[in-house]
Amino acid sequence: MHVLIVGGTGLISTGITRQLVDTGHDVTCFTRGETPAQVPDGVTFVSGDRNDHGRFAAQVDELEVDCVIDMICFTPEQAERAVEAFAGTVDQYIFCSTVDVYHRPPATNPITEDAPRSPPVSEYGENKAAAEDVFLAAHGDAFDVTIIRPWSTYDEKHPILHTFGRGSYYLDRLERGEPIVVHGDGTSLWGPCHRDDVARAFVNAVGNETAYGEAYHVTSEEVITWNQYHRTVARALEAPDPDLVHIPTADLVAAVPERTDMLVAHFQYSTVFDNAKARRDLGFEYTISFEDGVRRGLEWIDAHGSIDPWDSENDDALIAAWREGTATFQDAFAERV
Repeated sequence: MHVLIVGGTGLISTGITRQLVDTGHDVTCFTRGETPAQVPDGVTFVSGDRNDHGRFAAQVDELEVDCVIDMICFTPEQAERAVEAFAGTVDQYIFCSTVDVYHRPPATNPITEDAPRSPPVSEYGENKAAAEDVFLAAHGDAFDVTIIRPWSTYDEKHPILHTFGRGSYYLDRLERGEPIVVHGDGTSLWGPCHRDDVARAFVNAVGNETAYGEAYHVTSEEVITWNQYHRTVARALEAPDPDLVHIPTADLVAAVPERTDMLVAHFQYSTVFDNAKARRDLGFEYTISFEDGVRRGLEWIDAHGSIDPWDSENDDALIAAWREGTATFQDAFAERV
């Protein structure tokens, strides 16, 4: 089949592009041309801006593709323009959505694909849910639709997450044995999944009639606490057992609101996603353990990149203030009893 990837050189889409080629598909990537392409020879590139709708529609109209995988649709307006551009010209439209479409905290765990999506957890999640609705409304008329909802995805080049998001200084802190800020008591759950495992589910959805009109979770099957998460990264680094400093989420948000967007929208919640549908219909498998995936990333960093120094953020001042305040509280209470 001829598959058009709207995107194609990002975190997940690079893996999709490579695996599509490996399985014998013809692949075209529509990109802005801003990210270096690390994909196999033979992939065709078309440069443009999907938000320039007239030109976008004219460009894709010339391609004669069978299936579209849309990795960079973030709003219902973009979804509406995509339906206009591809209606009646492609057989299948695979939309990369997100588990952020669901309300948090969830009513029950594990979360299934029919879980409540409102009220939204974030503007990003609300827009992705609205885009899903646009595509599903077009299903069967404009084209057949498949929706895939990844969770936390990483690869060799993308930083390992932590309480404050993506700052690579976190790895240097772990390696040097410096204390690590952990939100709450560190027992909320998180589940990273390597890009290659996620990508395989997208590839297996192409031309898969069982997946038409369906939505799927493609997420980790190694759901761990944040305490376990940090210790796993430390083991991969061959670093000391980490000194984890637990600070309530509300206090972190009050102290450093500019650093806690991902914590508020994502990390503070315990979530487990049921991948049964994707295992059944898309052959989804979780093959790369988190510890092995982190080791791959560290090998890539050693060969190609660098990480920010451990003291490039104000974590030490934050930790010192928390420890001082906690000691004051404990001393004050001890005097009363």
